[in-house]
Amino acid sequence: METFTPPRPFVAHPDYGNDRGRYRQGLFREIGSRAIDPPLLALLQECMKVPHGFTLQCCYGHFVHAAEPDKENLVPVSRYTRETGPIEYRIAYLALCLEDSPEGHRLYSDLEDVAGLDPAFIQFGSADWFWEQIPNTYCLQIEPERMKEEDRGIVSWEEAIRIEELRGPFFERLMAIMHRHHVPE
Repeated sequence: METFTPPRPFVAHPDYGNDRGRYRQGLFREIGSRAIDPPLLALLQECMKVPHGFTLQCCYGHFVHAAEPDKENLVPVSRYTRETGPIEYRIAYLALCLEDSPEGHRLYSDLEDVAGLDPAFIQFGSADWFWEQIPNTYCLQIEPERMKEEDRGIVSWEEAIRIEELRGPFFERLMAIMHRHHVPE
């Protein structure tokens, strides 16, 4: 799956309300079935309070290698040494649909700024795969710039450590943005 293309301009989305309701119900089911990476639960619950955006898909990011072959493990790669061998990184990302409204445009701007944490490793854009299903979808992802169009790939030890260092601040920034944009229920 191609995960990144430059951000597209907003277009009319007359089914935004219905799509938001459908995806919120799906997210409730995913949370109930424990299919969400546990470190993302609080962020996704905060996202559900934002009326001008909704979550499509997300992942905390996984480092898969000889010592941690589980493709969904959450073990920090820094627990191991560079002698671990090849490290397959499955990207950390958040994909959202934003409402074409002044509030949605402000959320877009705030999300776009997150890439400034480290432009060599954090990208903001659209993904054709999501956009073909629902317009006005945008993704933030953490991975080396050289891999920005892939959802997984082999990273060096140094890249894995940098990704791990960025992941906390990345998701903390997203949480702060969602908190600023949420409307109390």
